[in-house]
Amino acid sequence: MAPSSRPIPMFAAEPPQEPLPYGRWGEALAEHFIRAAGKIETDQELGEPGDVTWFPDRTWGGRTYVPGTASTEGGFELFGYVSYTREHEGAQAADFAAAMDYTDETAEANPEWSLDLSDQEIGHWRGPDGKRGLITLVWGVALVPHGAVATCELGPTTTDQCALVDERFTLVSLDGYAGDFVEVRLFGPEGAELATESLYEED
Repeated sequence: MAPSSRPIPMFAAEPPQEPLPYGRWGEALAEHFIRAAGKIETDQELGEPGDVTWFPDRTWGGRTYVPGTASTEGGFELFGYVSYTREHEGAQAADFAAAMDYTDETAEANPEWSLDLSDQEIGHWRGPDGKRGLITLVWGVALVPHGAVATCELGPTTTDQCALVDERFTLVSLDGYAGDFVEVRLFGPEGAELATESLYEED
């Protein structure tokens, strides 16, 4: 096989390893999620958050990221992740961290959406010739039926994919690199493309 003309990270994150959080584990993660939400600096009255909806875990760079969203009494949506490390498989989770933001753009207010996406930067990547990009955690909900797999596309390159769990997915991809920006695509079980959405609003 010839050398690649586009040497970028692809499928760099581990696929989901655990079920969606529930029970005591879900409650423990929710404590970190809500605590981070309380540190958001804003003049908006966000209101109390409801239950956290969790998304599939992804591990990158030795840290596991579990994204989540929660609606608030003020009509906003909190979105972010809780992350942690484990010394080895089966070890207790440790070194918890969380990142959180909010939006008033919700799927309920935008019935034309086919994918409901959220994202957070989790790292940087340096390529050849001084090129740089962000490593971005992307998670979302398929709002059209019959979805099976979501992918991240950076220009002509598929950089990650995730099978849907309860219509939810989590992806990790290089973004903002060499003029290319992430698009998320949804495919059905037979490989038909059902939806495409950019992380960035079009003018």
